[in-house]
Amino acid sequence: MQFGQELSKETLPEELKKRFDEITSKDKVVLFMKGNRQMPQCGFSDTVVKVLNFHEAEYQTYDVLSDPEIRSGMKSYSEWATFPQLYINSEFIGGCDIIMEMQENGEMATALKA
Repeated sequence: MQFGQELSKETLPEELKKRFDEITSKDKVVLFMKGNRQMPQCGFSDTVVKVLNFHEAEYQTYDVLSDPEIRSGMKSYSEWATFPQLYINSEFIGGCDIIMEMQENGEMATALKA
């Protein structure tokens, strides 16, 4: 991606967009992260895993470090440049800062119950 280039779902090949639609809709809660829930590879991913575990949420993780197609494509799909990325009910929620804000104000519990 070149400096200043906008992230956009429209720039994704249709085949890749369909793959991501399927991944994000297959499970209620989906976390794209660096590493996995047993061994997060960055502090931000670890923080989100801890929030989800605190709520005893059932969730699926995808390691963006082990799949370059997911790592690059999800940035355009979500229009969000960093990881982790959390989806609930196929809706992109956000990254670590947003998750922490939702945790602090009680919105995360509500979102996970929806």
